[in-house]
Amino acid sequence: MNFEYSETQNMVAQSIRDFAEKNIRPHIMEWDEAQIFPVDLFKKLGEMGFMGVLVPEELGGSGLGYHEYITIIEEISKVDPSIGLSVAAHNSLCTNHILTFGNDEQKKKWIPKLASGEHIGAWGLTEHNTGSDAGGMNTTAIKDGDHWIINGAKNFITHAISGDISVVIVRTGEKGDSKGMTAFVFEKGMSGFTSGKKENKLGMRASETAELIFDNCRIPDANRLGEVGQGFIQSMKILDGGRISIGALSLGIAKGAYEAALKYSKERHQFGKAISEFQGISFKLADMATEIEASELLIHKAAYLKQQNKPVTTAGAMAKMYASEMCCKVANEAIQIHGGYGYTKDFPVEKFYRDAKLCTIGEGTTEIQKVVISRNLLRE
Repeated sequence: MNFEYSETQNMVAQSIRDFAEKNIRPHIMEWDEAQIFPVDLFKKLGEMGFMGVLVPEELGGSGLGYHEYITIIEEISKVDPSIGLSVAAHNSLCTNHILTFGNDEQKKKWIPKLASGEHIGAWGLTEHNTGSDAGGMNTTAIKDGDHWIINGAKNFITHAISGDISVVIVRTGEKGDSKGMTAFVFEKGMSGFTSGKKENKLGMRASETAELIFDNCRIPDANRLGEVGQGFIQSMKILDGGRISIGALSLGIAKGAYEAALKYSKERHQFGKAISEFQGISFKLADMATEIEASELLIHKAAYLKQQNKPVTTAGAMAKMYASEMCCKVANEAIQIHGGYGYTKDFPVEKFYRDAKLCTIGEGTTEIQKVVISRNLLRE
């Protein structure tokens, strides 16, 4: 096992680190407090190749692997997790769904603009009353000649307002039937396809979250991804990669909070010495660093399996579950180390604390991950 970053990973890490310091850090609180989704930033990220990380070069992407992808999400999230979340959703959900299940014509039509950042991607599975019970979705597609008529709504959708391309899973069969759902690609401006209420969130406020609404939206059958009835099965495979994304996001948050706490503990003096010299603080730092290291290993193991096209469901769920819980703990401890200052917006740890909580919810809650892991273990 090789634990060293490859030369490519090191180059990618330095490139995105420099980009984030110049283009993201100066605007963090402005975007957060006003809930601004900085569309122009994502165009710049596209120019750098970070909006098509896993896309082959012949389709306009960077042609990188999952280890490099984790590095990119981690480094962005150390600065602003909400931007890391949006980059992850664009890459691993929308773009990757088309890349994995689209035919050649569909890939050539949509992937290059997604990979360049010219178009921003969204992905819709969740609905208001279904949550993780995707089989109970109410958004339906009825066949009408060479078209489908879509009615319903999706919620908690990243980039629902600003997204140009949306991959959405809708019901084409009976409720509860895992083969009764189908994926379609929707383009912004289609008649009957609009966005709804933007969520006013606790954290990740610069990452846009809103509704997608379908009111007799007429979509050609050519926009269908894969076979009718394969939407749910496709989604589960896409979510395997999505869990790795949330793991990388969690890792970045934890490292950002830890580094801020470590720095503060060396600068803050009490009773004549830096607070880092007190065991109460140094032991916290030791626990934080150890759990970050353990999470990183789990995430890169899942990435290795994904890269090798090996089963990754269990490893991905483990990585996502552990890393997301870990980042909440690390962010909490970072505030404790800062004391009263950690509760103010003058220091970055309060934002890491707010942003971290989403990681235990997005791509399935901690409890859902335990269900996934236990079922697979018992099946094996």
